[in-house]
Amino acid sequence: MRISVSSDMDEPVARGLVAELRSRGHEVLTHGALAPGSDPQWAVCSQAAARDVASGTADQAVVCCWTGTGASIAANKVPGVRAALCTDAYTADGARRWNDANVLALSLRLTSEPLLKEILDAWFAGAASEDAEDRENVARIGRLDLREP
Repeated sequence: MRISVSSDMDEPVARGLVAELRSRGHEVLTHGALAPGSDPQWAVCSQAAARDVASGTADQAVVCCWTGTGASIAANKVPGVRAALCTDAYTADGARRWNDANVLALSLRLTSEPLLKEILDAWFAGAASEDAEDRENVARIGRLDLREP
């Protein structure tokens, strides 16, 4: 799978994330502080990673900033992106299952290496629910991107 990764800071968690994704066999595209010469501002690099998903350049993305909040907000401004800020494995599983999230947002401050692995395990094991109500909610989000009721 091709995963786009952004971080506004070159922190151990961000470097560990890239290494962990590569060790799992994923192709990683980097943005922000992880890519020399790239703009490291969280709004810019998170949006770049999210655009990779929306355009089909990447299958999914992981966006990081100090709290993860700004990165998730910026990513969610890109139509077609459903970014979820996940601080634990249960939230990551739910984001994939009920929200069909395609962008994972992480906090550089709160995410330890063991927690990172747990979150990634849950994220990649999760699949979108086939429940009609869940699918309708995800479809509604898509209509919001188009500014439809």
